[in-house]
Amino acid sequence: MMTAIFVFIKCELGHANDVAADIVDNVEYVSEVYSTSGQYDLLAKFSLPKELDIGTFVTKSVQTRPNIRDSFTVITFSPFLPSNG
Repeated sequence: MMTAIFVFIKCELGHANDVAADIVDNVEYVSEVYSTSGQYDLLAKFSLPKELDIGTFVTKSVQTRPNIRDSFTVITFSPFLPSNG
């Protein structure tokens, strides 16, 4: 079982596409990265193994990537899934 987290990412001006490409190509456990409008430039979804510490993952694997200025992490639990019937 995996834990899904969503990380809103604020980038240095003019670098949102570079940051998105870097995360998709170089950060383990990434599921998808979306461009967003508003306070943050990107929204990245990660599917982490239950035993992986979320705080350590975000601070060491995401926040340290080039051209990231800020982030906001949403931790999820109890997913609601469609029935197959």
